[in-house]
Order: sequence, then C-alpha cells, then structure tokens
Amino acid sequence: MNGMNRKTGGSDTGPGKATSTSKAHEAHEARDTDVIVVGAGPTGLLLAGDLAEAGFGVTLLERRNDTTSNLTRALVVHARTLEQLDARGLADELVAGGHPISDLRLFGHATLDATQLPSRFPFVLVTPQFEVERLLERRARQAGVTFRYDSEVLGLAQDAEGVTVRLRDAEGTGSARAAYVVGTDGVRSSVREAIGQPFPGKSVIRSVVLADVRLAQEPDSPFVVNANDDAFALIGSFGDGWYRIIGWNRHHQPADDVPADLDEVREFTRLALGSDHGMHDARWISRFHSEERQVPEYRVGRVFLAGDAAHVHSPAGGQGMNTGLQDAANLSWKLAAVLRGHAPDTLLDTYQSERHPVGRMVLRSSGAIVRLALLHTRPGHAVRALAAQLVNRVRPLSRRAILTLSGIGIAYPAGPGAHPLAGRRAPDFRLADGSRLYELLRRGTFVLITPADEPTVPHAPTSQGDPLRPAGDRVRTACWQSDRRTALLIRPDGYIAWATDTTAPAERAAALRTALTHWTGAQPAGASLPTTPITALTPGAHAADTPADR
Repeated sequence: MNGMNRKTGGSDTGPGKATSTSKAHEAHEARDTDVIVVGAGPTGLLLAGDLAEAGFGVTLLERRNDTTSNLTRALVVHARTLEQLDARGLADELVAGGHPISDLRLFGHATLDATQLPSRFPFVLVTPQFEVERLLERRARQAGVTFRYDSEVLGLAQDAEGVTVRLRDAEGTGSARAAYVVGTDGVRSSVREAIGQPFPGKSVIRSVVLADVRLAQEPDSPFVVNANDDAFALIGSFGDGWYRIIGWNRHHQPADDVPADLDEVREFTRLALGSDHGMHDARWISRFHSEERQVPEYRVGRVFLAGDAAHVHSPAGGQGMNTGLQDAANLSWKLAAVLRGHAPDTLLDTYQSERHPVGRMVLRSSGAIVRLALLHTRPGHAVRALAAQLVNRVRPLSRRAILTLSGIGIAYPAGPGAHPLAGRRAPDFRLADGSRLYELLRRGTFVLITPADEPTVPHAPTSQGDPLRPAGDRVRTACWQSDRRTALLIRPDGYIAWATDTTAPAERAAALRTALTHWTGAQPAGASLPTTPITALTPGAHAADTPADR
C-alpha cells in the first residue's frame, strides 16, 4: 500500500475519536500528505487540484476503480462556475465542447434570460458532468495529486496535529495521515458518517429515472424541459449523438430497486414533452429518488464536508454540481493560507459561515421550483401560472432569479462598517495592461487593484524600520484600465475582501496596510500572526447585484 501505513490488527477508536494513548502517538506520527480528499467527483477534483497547484501534497481517495465511470447526473454549468473554471484556465475549453443556451426554463412557461448576466459567460452551458471531471482530473494530475482508487474509508481519528484515516483498498486495510481531510464523497459519504454528522432532510420525489439514449428526431434545443399534471421530462444533448433523459411519471412510481426500461422512459417523455423523439439504443438506465438534506456543520475539527456530502437537493435549476464546485473554491484557498502559516485557523471557520447559508438557500430555491412544477390541482395551476407571469414580466424579479441561480449574485455579507462591495463577487475587470482579473487569479493569490497613478502602495517597505512586505506569492498588484479610483483587494476565489474609496493619502495608505495585514498575513518583521478571527465576512449569504464590469 504505497504511501500508507499497513495495519495488521487493533481496534478502531470510532468516528472522529481517539484514545489518549493514540492521540499522543499520532501527534508525533509523520504525515503521509498535507491534505486527504475523499471522493473524485467534480468537487474533490477542483479542491485537490487547487491545493496541489499551491504546492501541497494531496492524496485523493476514490472508492471506484480507475476504469469505472462516475454516475453523472449534472448537465448544466452556470456562469459563476464558468468564472471559477476561467480562474483555473479551463473555461474556454469546456465552453468550446458544450452548448451555450440563453434561456433557462423552470416551470410552466417561466423562463430566465441568462443574456442579462454581467459576466463573460452570459449563458447556461449544457455539457455533461464527465466533461467537467475530465478537465479537472487532467489539471489535478498535472499538479501532482496522488490518486488512490479502490480505496474505501473505514473510519478516522483526529487530534491537534492531524487526521488519521483508516481505509481498505485492494491490498487490505491500512491508514493514511494528513493535516486535514475533506469529504467530497457524495450523498452516502463515509467521511460524514465517520465524524458523526447527521444528514437531516427528506425525500422530495420518488422514482426519478435517468437514461442515456439516441434520438431519431433531434429536439429544437440542446436543452428541453417541461412539466405538467402527469409527468416531467428533461432532454439534454451531450453533443455526440447521445442525449441524457431525466423524468418522472406521476402515475408510475415504483421503488428505487425496480429496474427501469426504455418503454418507461418513452412514456414519461411523451407525457411531458408530447413526443419521445424516436428514442432508441439506451446505453444505461437508472432509477433514484430526489432528496433535500444538509449537514448542520461543514467543519468538524480538521475534517470538512463539501458538495453532495454536505448538501443534496432536487435537480431543478441544475445547481447541485455548481454549488459543490463553489464549496471547493471557497475552501481551497483558506486551507492553503492556514497550511502556509499566512492565516490563523479561525479563517477555516468562515467556510461554514459563508457556504452553509448558500447550501440552505439552494435547497429552498430548488425545492420551490420542483414543487411549483409538480402542482396538479386547479389552485396549484393558478399559483404556477401567476409565478410564471411574475418571473417573465417583472424584470427586477427575473434579474434577481437568474443572478441567484447562476451564482453570479451570491454574496457573503460584510461586517459592520465594511465597504458596500466587500463580500461580493468580483466581475472580470479589464486591467491596465490589457489582461483580465480572472487571468490574474490563475496564480492562486490575492489581487490588489488600484488606480494607475496610485502612489507607491504600502505593501512595499516604506523605510528600513518598517519592512511590511506581503510576499509575491500572496498578493499580485494590478491597475484599473479605467479612471476608477476605488482600491480593491480580491480573494483568490474571486470575492472582494476589502475596498476603499477614501482619497486622503495617509488614510488610504493606513487602510490598505491594515487590510493587507489582516487578509494576507503580511506584517512588520518579528511580529507574529494575528490571533483575532478573520471575520470581515459575517455568517449568511444573499443574492446581490454586482459592481459594474469596468
């Protein structure tokens, strides 16, 4: 078992626990790697790739073998996710192989116009999840992530120094130790079970069927969806002659273990869409039930949960994979900062306070969409028709809906006295040298944007006795292409950490020095890291308009 400790006996100390003897022993045990990520889906792949590119040792454990394809349900990539992929140099390749669509249909005749998004990607990209995984896996491997397939987590124990994971692979049982563990291992997460986190919630829809088929008649759009009193169905094109079908029949809801066949898929597709488009040659068919669940805590000590391991909801709106990728983008830079010693451990607490409210909001919004779509009483029809009219005709409501669904409008509320832009997503600003912000974010650092004529910024030493200098691997500087006077400090995940419009030179310089020290850990020589929590962004999340992309 390469890079792991062989165990020939002994007992497990139980989920998230260790005896005092084992704690003392493990505190001095050498780590096998810096971070163990469990689960090689999109969330785990992005997180592992980020950490490896930052220079850390990452081991990715996956229960499947390396020849078994992951069951993929996601079909759409939203604009904010494309921006995150752009910050990793992957978006353009993904877009080139997918189908951008300008409108996203929700229920009845309710349609959201994605072209109004203030983004380089004003559309919804229809592309299968495995294409996202392919690009993220390639990046992770190039960055040096160690992949361990056929690896099942049996339990874990954590102490003040790290986490020891008990696992079983093709060679038997063993262990691996890291500073941190992140569970991205899906709805049936073994990591979640190991740390004793409940997964409260309920089933929303029984007997949803997925199938990959060929069609004799091509639909009018690469993404077609509809619901009525009898059924709902979705058709999404993979672009290679295969189509993903997702659907449900109100009059036929067998248990999940009852096999589905092509005739069943044809039937609910005809009921919902009026035609089965001559579907044939199904390469696989699966049945599942849709749930709404969320763990209460995304962090337990040195163990984190992300993606479907932390939250799961209905497929309405196509937000599942996208939300998980945003979890990973939020957590990766924070883990890197703490591992480098640039930030206190309390920074990791903001993963819970920022992302848990987003997960809760997605559960509510996707649940509302699916419930509206499936209303079948006469009053229900009236409610659905009214909701569709409001979405289609009230522009502020439509704009807020597409901002939220796309992730572009998700913001982390700032603390008292913060600048109005703090906590909001940073648009892809054009910079003075002709480059874009998200190109600069590919270096994985903070980005400081100031006016072109700004006096020497105080991240360089102002005197021999005041050597404040954030290392070049922490902050990149850039200037506005426009005459904008605001100074912005942007986090590695593309959210605004700090901003000021102050023009008084001394006040502006002092505010910037404080922000750089607070966010990047830079401070006068001989000083220690601050021990106060990083709380510039307070708990909660909301949808917000974003600053102009200029």
